[in-house]
Amino acid sequence: MAVDELQAIIQRCQILEEADFKGEDFNLFQVAGQKCLEDGYAAQLLEVIQNEKNKVIIKNMGWNLISPLVRCIFMYKQEDDKREHCLRILDQLAQLCNPKELFLGLLEQIEQTSAEQVCQTVMLLLQPLQTVLLKLQNKKAYSVGLSLAMIMNQLTPLPVPYTKQQIQEDKLGLCQCCNAVVDFAKPFVNEVVKNIEKSSEYNDMELKEELIKFCMKSLKYPLLTAQLEQLEGLEEHPFRHFATEIIDILWNLGELIPLMCAHHKGNSPHWEDQEFAEIERKNSADSLACLSYLMFVQHFGVECFPVVFSPSYLLLCNMTHIEVLLKRTEESVLSKGLDLFESCLLRMEDNSLLHHYLEFRDFINVPQDLVKIMTLCPMEHMRKKSLNILQLFIDKFDTEGKYTLFRCLLKTSNHAGVEGYIIKNIKDQIHLALTKEYDNIWFMGHHLISLLDLVLSLPEGAETDLLQNSDRIMASLNLLRYLVIKDCESDNQTGVWSTLGKIEQNFLKPLRVGLNMSKAHYEAEIKNKKENRKEAHSSNTVCSVTVSGEKMPPMTTGMQLQVLHSALFTFDLIESVLARVEELIEVQTKAVMGDN
Repeated sequence: MAVDELQAIIQRCQILEEADFKGEDFNLFQVAGQKCLEDGYAAQLLEVIQNEKNKVIIKNMGWNLISPLVRCIFMYKQEDDKREHCLRILDQLAQLCNPKELFLGLLEQIEQTSAEQVCQTVMLLLQPLQTVLLKLQNKKAYSVGLSLAMIMNQLTPLPVPYTKQQIQEDKLGLCQCCNAVVDFAKPFVNEVVKNIEKSSEYNDMELKEELIKFCMKSLKYPLLTAQLEQLEGLEEHPFRHFATEIIDILWNLGELIPLMCAHHKGNSPHWEDQEFAEIERKNSADSLACLSYLMFVQHFGVECFPVVFSPSYLLLCNMTHIEVLLKRTEESVLSKGLDLFESCLLRMEDNSLLHHYLEFRDFINVPQDLVKIMTLCPMEHMRKKSLNILQLFIDKFDTEGKYTLFRCLLKTSNHAGVEGYIIKNIKDQIHLALTKEYDNIWFMGHHLISLLDLVLSLPEGAETDLLQNSDRIMASLNLLRYLVIKDCESDNQTGVWSTLGKIEQNFLKPLRVGLNMSKAHYEAEIKNKKENRKEAHSSNTVCSVTVSGEKMPPMTTGMQLQVLHSALFTFDLIESVLARVEELIEVQTKAVMGDN
C-alpha cells in the first residue's frame, strides 16, 4: 500500500541527520508521495506532512511533490475533498520547505506546463511562490524578477481576448491571470515604497528595476493588443483594471513621469550584442507607446501628469510613440496609434503648429504612415479615419507648415488619389489667400509658382498612364480652372499668368496628346473585342484584360467591354475639363489684349 511505503521511508529518514540524507532517500520519498496522491490518499499524506516529527524531512524533500501535486489538483473536481487536501498540502509545503529548493520547483512547474493550462497553473502557484519569495533573504530581487519574467514569458504566446464575448468567456483564463499576477507583485512594490520612504538615499535599486521590467512587459503584452475601450454591459473590464494597476505601480515607484519622457533622454543601456540591443529597443518602444496611449487616450494616470506642457509639446513627445504604433498592421495596435494621434491634435487650435516642427523626422514620417494606411489598409473604417486625421494634421499647421507638408506629400505619396486630395487642399489655401485681407506669401507669388510646378505636371509627359493618374489630373485641372477664373490676368495676384507658357508646355499640351493617344488605344481595343465576340461561339468566353498596367481577374468579353467603356468615360471627363480650362485662358487673354 502506498501509505505504508511512505511511512517506512519516513521512519527510516527520521533517525538520520539532515546531512546524511542521500539521493536515494529523495527518490524513494518522491515515488511514495506521488503514489499516495495518485491512489487517492491525499488526506494521509497531509497528516504525514503536518507531523512535527517529519519537519526536517519535509523541509528537504517536500519540494519534489510539486509536480504530482499540481497534476492531482487539476484532476479532481472543484468540490472534491481530495482536491481540498491537495491544496492544503501545497500550502504546507510553502510554509515548511527550503525556500530556495521550492522556488526552483515552482518555477520549473510553471515553465513545463502546457499552453492550455498555463493560466490555471500560474494562478494556482502564485500564492505559494509569493510566500517563498517573501522568505528569501539572498538574491530576492533576482528571484522576484525571474519569477515575473518566467510567468510573462509563459503567458505571452496566448491570444489576447479582444471582443466583449471573448473577454467575458476568457476561455484560457488570461484576463483573470493577469490581474492575479499584479496582486502577486504588490507586496514587493510595497517593500520598495517603504524603503524609499525610510531613506531618501535608498540605493538598493535591483528590486525596483525588476518591477519596472514587469510593468514594461505588461504594457507590451497584453495591453498593447488588448481592447481597452469601455464595453457596454461589462461591469468590470479586466484589462482596464489591469492597466490601472500597472499605472499605479509605476506611479508608486516614482517612474511614471520619467518613463513618459524617456525617449528624450537617450540613456538606453549599452549591449554588446547589437541584435539583442535592437530587440530591447523595439520592446521598450512598444511599451512606451502603449503607456502614452493609456495616459492620453484612456486617461489612466493623467491626473499625475504635469499640466504645464503646451499641446504642441505634448504632440512632439508623442510623435515617436504614434510612429511606432502606425508601423504595425494589427487592428488593435493600429487603432491605438490613430486614437493617440487624434487625441493630441484635438488639443490644439487650428494654424497653431509652427512649421519648425517639420524639422523633426517623426513629423514627416507619421503623415507618410497615414498615407500607407489610407491606401493599403484592408479595413475601410481605418482608411477613412486615417484620412480624417491627415486633414486634422494639415489644419493644425501654420501656412508655411502647410506649404512644406504639401510639397513633401506630393513627392512621397506615390498615389494619385492622395495627390489629388493634397491638390484640393492647396486650392483651399489659395482661396483663403485670395479672400483674406492679410498677405499670405506661401500660397501667392513665387512660392506658389514653385508648388504649381509639382502640381501641374505629368510624371511621364504625354505617355503618362492617364487612367491610373486620373484623380491627380482632375484635381490639377480643377485647381487651374479655379486660378484662371478667380485671379484674372490683369490682377495676377497668384502669379499663375506669368508662368502660363510653362504650364501649357509641361501640362496642358502633353495632357492633350496623352488623351488623344489613350482614347485611340481604348477605342481600338473596344473595336477589337467586339469583332472577337462576333467570331466567338459565345459571348461568355472568358479571357483576361490589362487596365492601368494591372492584369484584371478573368472576365467575359461583355465585362471587359464595360471596363473599357468606363475608361473612355474617364477620358471624356478629363477632356471636358481640359477644354473648359483652355477656353477660359483664351477668353481672359483676348480680354486683356482688347483692353490694351
